[in-house]
Amino acid sequence: MDAGTAAVIGAAIGTLGGFGGGLVTAMSQGSQQRRQRQIDRELRLEEARRDAYGACISTSKQVSAAWWKLAASLRVEGSTEEQWREPAADAHAAWAPFSSAVAEVTVVGPAFVADAADALRRAMYRLDMAGTAWHEAARRTGVGRLEDLDARYMRAVEAKRAPGSAFQTAARRALQAES
Repeated sequence: MDAGTAAVIGAAIGTLGGFGGGLVTAMSQGSQQRRQRQIDRELRLEEARRDAYGACISTSKQVSAAWWKLAASLRVEGSTEEQWREPAADAHAAWAPFSSAVAEVTVVGPAFVADAADALRRAMYRLDMAGTAWHEAARRTGVGRLEDLDARYMRAVEAKRAPGSAFQTAARRALQAES
C-alpha cells in the first residue's frame, strides 16, 4: 500500500470515527433533552397539583366560615332578615370558587385525589343545602332560631369533617408529602 492509499484509508476511518462520535453525542443529547422535558413536565404538574389542592382546601374553609357566620346570626334571639342578608350573600358567593377549585382538582388528578375532592364537594353541598334551607325558613317565618334546621345544619357540619380530612390525606399522598 502506498502512502496516498494509506492517507485516503486513514482519512476515511477518521471521518467514520468522527461521524460515529457525533452520532453518539447527538443521541445522548437527544436523550438528555427528552429527560429534561419529562422532569420539567413533572415539576409543572406537581406545582399545578399543589395550587389546585391548596385552592380546594382554602375555598372549602371559606364556604364553611361563611355558613358559620350566617348560622351565628340566625341563632341570635331577635335577629332580623336584614342582619342575615349579608352573611347569606357571602355564603352563597363562596360556593362558586369552591366548585371551581374542585373542578381544577379533577383535572390535575390523580384519580384518587379527584374522587376525594368530589366526596368533599358532595359533603359541602349538603352543608350548603342545610344552610340554605335554614335561611329560607327563617326568611319565611321571620325567626332565625329554628332548632330543627339548626340541628340539620350541625349534622352537615359534622358530616363534612371526614371528607375534608380524607381529601387532605389524598393530597398529601399524591404530593408524596407523607413521612
